[in-house]
Amino acid sequence: MHNIKTNFDKIFEVVKAIIQEETDAKGNYPRRGTKPRFSDMEVIALSLTAECLSIDSEHYLFAKLNKEYQADFKNIVSRRQYNDRRKLLFEKTERVRKLMAARLNKQADVFAIDSMPVEICKLSRHGRNKMGKESLHHCPDKGYCASQKKYFYGYKLHSVCSVAGVIASLDLTKASVHDVHYLKDVKELFSNCTITGDKGYIGRQHQIDLFQTAAIQLEVPLRSNQKEQRPVIRILKKVRKRIVS
Repeated sequence: MHNIKTNFDKIFEVVKAIIQEETDAKGNYPRRGTKPRFSDMEVIALSLTAECLSIDSEHYLFAKLNKEYQADFKNIVSRRQYNDRRKLLFEKTERVRKLMAARLNKQADVFAIDSMPVEICKLSRHGRNKMGKESLHHCPDKGYCASQKKYFYGYKLHSVCSVAGVIASLDLTKASVHDVHYLKDVKELFSNCTITGDKGYIGRQHQIDLFQTAAIQLEVPLRSNQKEQRPVIRILKKVRKRIVS
């Protein structure tokens, strides 16, 4: 695994440049009581560092910090305190993450689009599931994953990422929502670029609409039974592997 402290220092400098005008000299947002020694800015940077290194377990993260990085994080808070403060700073962290992604993707003009299933329970047990049933608009449902060739129950995650692998856009829908419907959001968020996707985004009318409204060139492979065949642009095929992996 990459060095946590090295990545933390790099991300901390970016976070500092973004929110230093909102925080005090020690990197904390205004609050009553004692100011924490491990600042809000450091909590946000550590959260983004863990995300960058694909560390999705706080138990694993703090085991690494306490065992290998004690000298580097002298003022580190406990795992419970970190978790509580990270939740309180969630909105600010998300804003920083989006601004960081925008900076990294500033010069990007080629992106990849794809979706993936988010299964919340086995299909045979969906009748007993109560998650998300409070709202008809947000409740999960049954969908089909073409790449895995199976039906699933839950949601579908849609995303767009750059050649560098930086996520530029995310959205969560019901499992039954077709991939092409996400293109309505794409044309509001992107312009003057090329986006490559799989056969789930095939549709001449969708390609024309994206090009006319936002100057987006949508490149998708054709089905074998389509008349107008054209060679696959290999470099775009490699770009799409970024989002698949």
